[in-house]
Amino acid sequence: MLEQRYTQMQMIALVVMRVFIGWHFLYEGVSKLVKDNWTAAGFLTASKGLFAGLFHWMANDPEVLEIINFLNIWGLIAIGLALILGCLTRLAAVFGALLVLMYYMVNPPLVGYFYSIPTEGSYLLINKNLVELAALFVIAVTYSGRYVGLDRIIHALFRRRRSEVPVAVQDAEVPAESR
Repeated sequence: MLEQRYTQMQMIALVVMRVFIGWHFLYEGVSKLVKDNWTAAGFLTASKGLFAGLFHWMANDPEVLEIINFLNIWGLIAIGLALILGCLTRLAAVFGALLVLMYYMVNPPLVGYFYSIPTEGSYLLINKNLVELAALFVIAVTYSGRYVGLDRIIHALFRRRRSEVPVAVQDAEVPAESR
């Protein structure tokens, strides 16, 4: 596998971006957790666009909404902690991107759609959710968790275990035509 090489300043920038996004996720999750009777119903009900019917159904079914609320709160908290700690960073970034994509799809910034939910300004296709999704993609395809984070320890443990496997077993695992 081709090892990615970044300068120290590039890695610091990636780690800072990862931690900031992690903080955003963690803060959003904890703020929903501590708020009495928080629900995603209002956000889902305001949905417009291609998947509006699905999101309205989610908001109007109490059992589904309870699951959505639980997954949203604890997903935000888990993803935020994982990104801050650099633990399973790629997995956290992928799940974070999927969650942010869902937020984007609930209320896409398309021409003619006006929402009761206040926004920071007018957008055309690109909003803060899509920007955060792009940043999570960058985190997912780099090794920022191995530079600073628990992924560094996890990766070292697995690398050490792999090196402890006898050479005969390692050779047996690799097909002859790829040697």
